[in-house]
Amino acid sequence: MTTRIDRRFAALGAERRAALVAFVMAGDPDAATSLAIVKALPKAGADVIEIGMPFTDPMADGPAIQAAGLRALRGGQTLRKTLTLISDFRLADADTPVVLMGYYNPIYVYGVEAFLSDANAAGVDGLIVVDLPPEEDEELCLPALKAGLNFIRLATPTTDDKRLPAVLANTSGFVYYVSITGVTGSAAPDASKVGEAVARIKRHTRLPVAVGFGVKDAASAAAVAAKADGVVVGSALVEAVRASLAEGKTGPGAVAAAVERIAAGVRGVVKAPPALSRESR
Repeated sequence: MTTRIDRRFAALGAERRAALVAFVMAGDPDAATSLAIVKALPKAGADVIEIGMPFTDPMADGPAIQAAGLRALRGGQTLRKTLTLISDFRLADADTPVVLMGYYNPIYVYGVEAFLSDANAAGVDGLIVVDLPPEEDEELCLPALKAGLNFIRLATPTTDDKRLPAVLANTSGFVYYVSITGVTGSAAPDASKVGEAVARIKRHTRLPVAVGFGVKDAASAAAVAAKADGVVVGSALVEAVRASLAEGKTGPGAVAAAVERIAAGVRGVVKAPPALSRESR
């Protein structure tokens, strides 16, 4: 079985370019504006949409994404409303892959079986749950795979070759490489180190590798796109929401403009065709 995520990365691989994975927080700053932002992302250049599930203790997130989650929670956002957001998005877009990213507690409270059923019905394609290690795969990962959802695992600069097989064992869709040691938005990635890390991960898997944390503009996105199969941008987009609100505006236009700028950087990098193996010559 292939998913929207599989098909999107395969199509972009044929185009010899990286995917732009755009992260926004569900319900930020309110339900209606959040839906308008999500609807604008594909046209602006997002290839995959990553939607944050607001949580009160987001340990991997930096100040910008933490603030976005708090705005959403103060506006009354819940996990059920987040699934409704995706259902509403799917009314007009049946093709763009949607990944939910967040923490296990809201899913646990919702109930794993009910959550997976409702997520499938809403049109969710994959999950990134940052606080569930491979040792807890029976908790959510394996049920999600059985339900037809991709379960996307994080690899970090400290994930060595001994640990990688466990991290990758039940990963599907793509591997999310965290390019820095720290929280989201805290530093810019080093393109040369990113290239080395992506190459090392690819020695263990055939899955696409998307790189995130610290990508903020077209230049940094282009540098990562030259080394990876996908570029994940989040803090820069939720910061665009905050800045827009500070100016008395609503957000969708500012986020779309930021995505367009960053997408230009990603799409400006066309990769060389893969080298032929000796057997295929």
